[in-house]
Amino acid sequence: MTARIDYKKIELLVLDVDGVLTDGKIILSPTGQETKEFHARDGSGMRYWQRLGGKIAIISGRGSKAIAKRAKELGVDVVRVNAKDKLPVYAEILAEMNVPADRAAVIGDDLPDLPLLRNCGFPVAVADAVSEVKKAARYVTQTPGGCGAVRETIERILKGAGRWNQVLQRYQNRKLP
Repeated sequence: MTARIDYKKIELLVLDVDGVLTDGKIILSPTGQETKEFHARDGSGMRYWQRLGGKIAIISGRGSKAIAKRAKELGVDVVRVNAKDKLPVYAEILAEMNVPADRAAVIGDDLPDLPLLRNCGFPVAVADAVSEVKKAARYVTQTPGGCGAVRETIERILKGAGRWNQVLQRYQNRKLP
């Protein structure tokens, strides 16, 4: 039997980009400019997570100006791109942020994410992840990558930790002055 996840212990979200924060499509203009689409609810979920003291790291096998811009807009704590082997990069981030691996949640979609998923406290696969990643995950989102899967995961963690009401309080019972 698998042990229950202690959502209260999770303090770091580690996110892939292509296939997790985006739908995995890589769009190149005729001039070679790369563009990416990010879901607004993932961004708002990341803000909720941060407001409650959570940390966020991005590890991507590719680099682009779009990743840097979106990460800066959202105040992501650590961004590592062009990481062909993600495990040593992940280990560096854990050490740099002083977070034990069992206090990290990793959201992935493809084979390069497997080593991270096998070395964290809460491994998550997006709904359209490859089968090997889904098998390694403790949770598979209902939502595909790039469509709010990060937000769904954040809600699951915060609800599981009994902290979702702290997010809701900011928006409930507000009235015009």
